[in-house]
Amino acid sequence: MAVDRTVLAGARLVLPGGVVEDGRLTVRGDRITAVTSGAAQPGDLDLTGHTVVPGFVDLHVHGGGGASYASGNAEEALHAARTHLHHGTTTTVASTVTGEIDDLTRQAAVLSELVEDDILAGIHFEGPFISPGRCGAHRPDLLREPDPALVRTLVDAARGHATMVTLAPELPGGLDSVRMLADLGIIAAIGHTDSDYTTTLQAIDAGATVATHLFNAMPAIAHRAPGPIVALLEDERVTVELINDGVHLHPSVLDLAHRTAGPHRVALITDAMAAAGTGDGLYPLGPLQVRVTNGIAMLPDGSSIAGSTLTLDQAFRRALTIGKLTLNQAVQSLSATPARLLGLDHRTGSLETGKLADLVIVDSESFDLVAVMRHGHWARGADRFRTVRTA
Repeated sequence: MAVDRTVLAGARLVLPGGVVEDGRLTVRGDRITAVTSGAAQPGDLDLTGHTVVPGFVDLHVHGGGGASYASGNAEEALHAARTHLHHGTTTTVASTVTGEIDDLTRQAAVLSELVEDDILAGIHFEGPFISPGRCGAHRPDLLREPDPALVRTLVDAARGHATMVTLAPELPGGLDSVRMLADLGIIAAIGHTDSDYTTTLQAIDAGATVATHLFNAMPAIAHRAPGPIVALLEDERVTVELINDGVHLHPSVLDLAHRTAGPHRVALITDAMAAAGTGDGLYPLGPLQVRVTNGIAMLPDGSSIAGSTLTLDQAFRRALTIGKLTLNQAVQSLSATPARLLGLDHRTGSLETGKLADLVIVDSESFDLVAVMRHGHWARGADRFRTVRTA
């Protein structure tokens, strides 16, 4: 049977080695089979005025489209994944939120099925092994110390699909759990923590490799007590998550983190909850209710931000129009860096021959999202482009 072939021509291509104008990208089946430059040919899709970047990779997202990954419902989880796919996220790690251990294991079983169906790339457990003093939008009464046996219970419930566990290393069992996760090949992430500088370094030495939404839900930098932020920023072994929604972090702080760590160590995430891609209202976040007003998610009593309503196409546009990133730097932080962290950079995260055809197409001037392709199939926007006719 003939393999479908699509050629995207006339576009700006953001490649690992730089930006190519008037590029031609060929897709056969689910793969990129050629990346070249040159004039459009009959049968090509004309992408003049557009930029093609690799599909976005979100390490940390709780839901979207009115649906939550913590619902324990496969249809809800599928709807959340599709919502973010329509906004350019072609690789999704689904995040849970603190709950009863039995509820989390049931959620993990449901999400594991979606990983096996290639809808999701993995499962991220955010909580319950976090600091009561930095719990944010996690129910304090459901928090647990990171006893390695209890952490292993959640990991095992994911049937080999646990990708990351966020914990506070200063808690009893924290460093031992980090070591266990590292031995299992699971990302140990430091977050929702009151850890000091020294303990954070100990956790990194024990195998922690990610900072969960750096700056948020952890002590601020003090000149005599640098705390976890400095330790996480300065260590080359650590990838730092940043939420570029204009609410969680000031643009200057984002720029500081990028200059310090570099785009090869920065992963722009959404930390999105159910309201992403929808509108204001009352939404669930695990066992809690969150009120969204003017796109800002807060606990009803106003005591904490409760995730975001961000999508990664918005984060990409903000990085280029409000932040100070170049196209290549933005692509690295939204695609290449998180793909490498997940061990998926052999198949996605960059526009290269042989990799999956995970593509995001944006307007070259506004950087607004126009179309998305995942594994060679159009998720949205295929009708936006005309076919080049014979001259």
